[in-house]
Amino acid sequence: MMRASRNHPGWWAALGHRLSGLALALFLPVHFLVLGLALDSDAALDSVIAWTDQPLVKVAEWGLVMLLTLHLGFGLRVLALEFLPWRDPLKTLISLGAGASVLAGLLFWIMAS
Repeated sequence: MMRASRNHPGWWAALGHRLSGLALALFLPVHFLVLGLALDSDAALDSVIAWTDQPLVKVAEWGLVMLLTLHLGFGLRVLALEFLPWRDPLKTLISLGAGASVLAGLLFWIMAS
């Protein structure tokens, strides 16, 4: 049974912020590994870049952009809650943040295709 507090948009926004942050933290070591390959040799970097042309990797890149924008949007929500005096339009802020994240992801998808 779900608690009533977990049925609130603010709880879901906080969960989204934490999960997107965790996923980005898991991605960073892989990113640094690829950057390290660029320092090792051109051939190693070229093979990784060729691997990134696969459709599944393109979808993962889109997911990464979505995670970044979700984390940014929900982080801005947290800052607004901490530093701004108003609290009433919370659902609107959450909806705008999620919508902006989806829009950014779609724009990335279109531009990458």
